Amino acid sequence: MELVTTLESSISEVVQRAVQALHGGEIILYPTDTIYGLGVDATDKDAVAALRDLKGRDERNPILIMLPSIDAIEEYAEMNDDAWRLAEAFLPGPLTLVLPAKKSVSYDLTFNRTIGIRVPNDPFCLALAEAFGKPITSTSANRSGQETRGTVSEILGQFGFHAESIALAIDSGEKKGGKPSTIVSCTDAGRVILREGSISRSEIERTLRAA
Repeated sequence: MELVTTLESSISEVVQRAVQALHGGEIILYPTDTIYGLGVDATDKDAVAALRDLKGRDERNPILIMLPSIDAIEEYAEMNDDAWRLAEAFLPGPLTLVLPAKKSVSYDLTFNRTIGIRVPNDPFCLALAEAFGKPITSTSANRSGQETRGTVSEILGQFGFHAESIALAIDSGEKKGGKPSTIVSCTDAGRVILREGSISRSEIERTLRAA
Protein backbone atom coordinates (compact mmCIF):
# COMPACT_ATOMS: atom_id res chain seq x y z
CA MET A 1 0.00 0.00 0.00
CA GLU A 2 1.13 3.52 -0.81
CA LEU A 3 0.28 6.30 1.65
CA VAL A 4 0.19 9.94 0.51
CA THR A 5 -1.06 13.07 2.20
CA THR A 6 -2.72 16.14 0.78
CA LEU A 7 -1.05 18.11 3.57
CA GLU A 8 2.42 17.52 2.06
CA SER A 9 1.70 17.04 -1.66
CA SER A 10 -0.25 19.22 -4.08
CA ILE A 11 -3.78 18.16 -4.97
CA SER A 12 -2.75 17.76 -8.62
CA GLU A 13 0.04 15.34 -7.68
CA VAL A 14 -2.23 13.23 -5.50
CA VAL A 15 -4.99 13.26 -8.13
CA GLN A 16 -2.56 12.02 -10.78
CA ARG A 17 -1.51 9.09 -8.56
CA ALA A 18 -5.14 8.27 -7.70
CA VAL A 19 -6.16 8.30 -11.36
CA GLN A 20 -3.37 5.84 -12.13
CA ALA A 21 -4.59 3.51 -9.38
CA LEU A 22 -8.20 3.70 -10.56
CA HIS A 23 -7.24 2.99 -14.17
CA GLY A 24 -5.33 -0.02 -12.88
CA GLY A 25 -8.44 -1.47 -11.29
CA GLU A 26 -7.14 -0.75 -7.78
CA ILE A 27 -8.91 0.42 -4.61
CA ILE A 28 -8.16 3.82 -3.10
CA LEU A 29 -8.98 5.22 0.34
CA TYR A 30 -9.74 8.91 -0.03
CA PRO A 31 -11.17 11.93 1.84
CA THR A 32 -14.55 13.46 1.04
CA ASP A 33 -16.39 16.47 2.45
CA THR A 34 -17.91 14.26 5.15
CA ILE A 35 -15.98 11.06 5.93
CA TYR A 36 -13.34 8.90 4.28
CA GLY A 37 -14.49 6.77 1.35
CA LEU A 38 -13.34 3.85 -0.75
CA GLY A 39 -13.08 4.33 -4.49
CA VAL A 40 -12.74 2.17 -7.57
CA ASP A 41 -13.65 2.63 -11.20
CA ALA A 42 -17.41 2.15 -10.97
CA THR A 43 -17.51 0.81 -14.53
CA ASP A 44 -14.98 -1.98 -13.74
CA LYS A 45 -16.98 -5.01 -12.52
CA ASP A 46 -13.90 -6.76 -11.16
CA ALA A 47 -12.87 -3.68 -9.19
CA VAL A 48 -16.38 -3.29 -7.77
CA ALA A 49 -16.37 -6.97 -6.77
CA ALA A 50 -13.01 -6.49 -5.01
CA LEU A 51 -14.43 -3.49 -3.18
CA ARG A 52 -17.39 -5.54 -1.97
CA ASP A 53 -15.01 -8.23 -0.74
CA LEU A 54 -12.97 -5.63 1.15
CA LYS A 55 -16.03 -4.23 2.89
CA GLY A 56 -17.65 -7.62 3.41
CA ARG A 57 -20.73 -6.19 1.76
CA ASP A 58 -23.72 -8.10 0.39
CA GLU A 59 -23.97 -7.97 -3.40
CA ARG A 60 -27.60 -6.87 -3.08
CA ASN A 61 -26.57 -3.59 -1.43
CA PRO A 62 -26.01 -0.78 -3.96
CA ILE A 63 -22.83 1.30 -4.04
CA LEU A 64 -22.91 5.08 -4.49
CA ILE A 65 -21.00 6.81 -7.26
CA MET A 66 -19.18 10.15 -7.24
CA LEU A 67 -19.41 12.62 -10.13
CA PRO A 68 -17.69 15.98 -10.74
CA SER A 69 -20.77 18.16 -11.25
CA ILE A 70 -24.56 18.42 -11.24
CA ASP A 71 -24.57 18.43 -15.04
CA ALA A 72 -22.81 15.05 -15.09
CA ILE A 73 -25.69 13.41 -13.20
CA GLU A 74 -27.96 13.34 -16.24
CA GLU A 75 -25.59 10.97 -18.02
CA TYR A 76 -26.32 8.28 -15.44
CA ALA A 77 -29.74 9.05 -13.95
CA GLU A 78 -33.11 10.67 -14.53
CA MET A 79 -33.64 13.97 -12.69
CA ASN A 80 -37.14 15.11 -11.71
CA ASP A 81 -38.13 18.52 -10.32
CA ASP A 82 -37.46 17.57 -6.68
CA ALA A 83 -34.03 16.23 -7.57
CA TRP A 84 -33.14 19.44 -9.41
CA ARG A 85 -34.25 21.60 -6.47
CA LEU A 86 -32.16 19.62 -4.01
CA ALA A 87 -29.16 19.48 -6.32
CA GLU A 88 -29.20 23.22 -6.91
CA ALA A 89 -29.54 23.88 -3.18
CA PHE A 90 -27.01 21.43 -1.77
CA LEU A 91 -24.58 20.25 -4.47
CA PRO A 92 -21.67 20.14 -4.42
CA GLY A 93 -22.18 19.07 -0.81
CA PRO A 94 -23.07 16.30 1.64
CA LEU A 95 -26.16 15.10 -0.22
CA THR A 96 -26.71 11.76 -1.96
CA LEU A 97 -29.52 11.60 -4.49
CA VAL A 98 -31.10 8.22 -5.25
CA LEU A 99 -32.52 8.43 -8.77
CA PRO A 100 -33.82 6.19 -11.56
CA ALA A 101 -30.76 4.83 -13.35
CA LYS A 102 -30.24 5.16 -17.08
CA LYS A 103 -30.31 1.88 -19.00
CA SER A 104 -26.56 2.09 -19.61
CA VAL A 105 -25.74 1.87 -15.88
CA SER A 106 -24.50 -1.51 -14.62
CA TYR A 107 -26.83 -3.54 -12.42
CA ASP A 108 -23.91 -3.91 -9.99
CA LEU A 109 -24.40 -0.27 -8.94
CA THR A 110 -28.19 -0.20 -8.74
CA PHE A 111 -31.04 -1.32 -6.51
CA ASN A 112 -34.40 -1.77 -8.21
CA ARG A 113 -32.81 0.19 -11.07
CA THR A 114 -32.07 3.23 -8.93
CA ILE A 115 -28.60 4.66 -8.37
CA GLY A 116 -27.13 6.78 -5.58
CA ILE A 117 -25.04 9.76 -6.71
CA ARG A 118 -22.75 12.17 -4.85
CA VAL A 119 -21.05 15.42 -5.86
CA PRO A 120 -18.91 16.16 -2.77
CA ASN A 121 -17.93 19.70 -1.82
CA ASP A 122 -14.26 18.78 -1.55
CA PRO A 123 -11.55 20.14 -3.86
CA PHE A 124 -9.70 16.84 -4.03
CA CYS A 125 -12.85 14.83 -4.84
CA LEU A 126 -14.00 17.24 -7.52
CA ALA A 127 -10.55 17.35 -9.11
CA LEU A 128 -10.30 13.55 -9.02
CA ALA A 129 -13.76 13.00 -10.51
CA GLU A 130 -13.04 15.51 -13.27
CA ALA A 131 -9.62 14.07 -14.08
CA PHE A 132 -10.78 10.43 -14.09
CA GLY A 133 -13.71 11.12 -16.40
CA LYS A 134 -15.75 8.12 -15.26
CA PRO A 135 -17.88 7.51 -12.15
CA ILE A 136 -15.95 6.55 -9.02
CA THR A 137 -17.49 4.58 -6.18
CA SER A 138 -18.19 6.58 -3.04
CA THR A 139 -18.82 4.11 -0.25
CA SER A 140 -17.83 4.66 3.37
CA ALA A 141 -14.39 3.39 4.39
CA ASN A 142 -15.42 0.73 6.87
CA ARG A 143 -16.13 -2.96 7.16
CA SER A 144 -19.85 -3.53 6.60
CA GLY A 145 -21.86 -2.87 9.74
CA GLN A 146 -19.03 -1.10 11.57
CA GLU A 147 -18.50 2.58 12.33
CA THR A 148 -16.46 4.70 9.92
CA ARG A 149 -13.43 6.02 11.77
CA GLY A 150 -12.13 9.57 11.45
CA THR A 151 -8.46 8.99 10.61
CA VAL A 152 -6.66 6.91 8.01
CA SER A 153 -4.71 4.98 10.65
CA GLU A 154 -7.91 4.06 12.51
CA ILE A 155 -9.59 2.99 9.27
CA LEU A 156 -6.69 0.78 8.24
CA GLY A 157 -6.62 -0.69 11.73
CA GLN A 158 -10.30 -1.62 11.46
CA PHE A 159 -9.71 -3.42 8.17
CA GLY A 160 -6.78 -5.36 9.62
CA PHE A 161 -5.23 -7.73 7.06
CA HIS A 162 -8.00 -6.77 4.59
CA ALA A 163 -6.26 -3.38 4.25
CA GLU A 164 -3.76 -5.10 1.96
CA SER A 165 -6.43 -4.77 -0.75
CA ILE A 166 -6.11 -0.97 -0.65
CA ALA A 167 -3.47 0.18 -3.15
CA LEU A 168 -3.45 3.87 -2.24
CA ALA A 169 -4.46 5.64 0.98
CA ILE A 170 -4.85 9.42 0.79
CA ASP A 171 -4.63 11.20 4.13
CA SER A 172 -6.05 14.71 4.55
CA GLY A 173 -6.17 14.68 8.34
CA GLU A 174 -8.91 13.77 10.76
CA LYS A 175 -12.52 13.92 9.62
CA LYS A 176 -14.25 15.20 12.74
CA GLY A 177 -17.94 14.72 13.40
CA GLY A 178 -18.25 11.59 11.31
CA LYS A 179 -21.63 12.43 9.81
CA PRO A 180 -22.18 10.88 6.39
CA SER A 181 -24.15 12.47 3.57
CA THR A 182 -27.91 12.78 3.77
CA ILE A 183 -29.61 10.38 1.35
CA VAL A 184 -32.81 11.40 -0.43
CA SER A 185 -34.67 9.23 -2.93
CA CYS A 186 -36.39 11.14 -5.73
CA THR A 187 -38.26 8.79 -8.05
CA ASP A 188 -41.68 8.49 -9.68
CA ALA A 189 -42.84 6.82 -6.46
CA GLY A 190 -42.19 10.07 -4.59
CA ARG A 191 -39.41 11.49 -2.43
CA VAL A 192 -38.15 9.83 0.73
CA ILE A 193 -35.36 10.79 3.12
CA LEU A 194 -33.55 7.47 3.47
CA ARG A 195 -30.87 8.72 5.86
CA GLU A 196 -30.51 11.97 7.78
CA GLY A 197 -26.86 12.94 7.80
CA SER A 198 -24.94 16.20 7.46
CA ILE A 199 -28.00 17.97 6.01
CA SER A 200 -30.95 17.90 8.40
CA ARG A 201 -34.41 16.59 7.54
CA SER A 202 -35.82 20.07 8.19
CA GLU A 203 -33.40 21.66 5.68
CA ILE A 204 -34.44 19.16 3.01
CA GLU A 205 -38.15 19.63 3.66
CA ARG A 206 -37.84 23.43 3.79
CA THR A 207 -36.04 23.48 0.44
CA LEU A 208 -38.73 21.36 -1.22
CA ARG A 209 -41.58 23.36 0.30
CA ALA A 210 -40.07 26.62 -0.97
CA ALA A 211 -40.45 25.50 -4.58
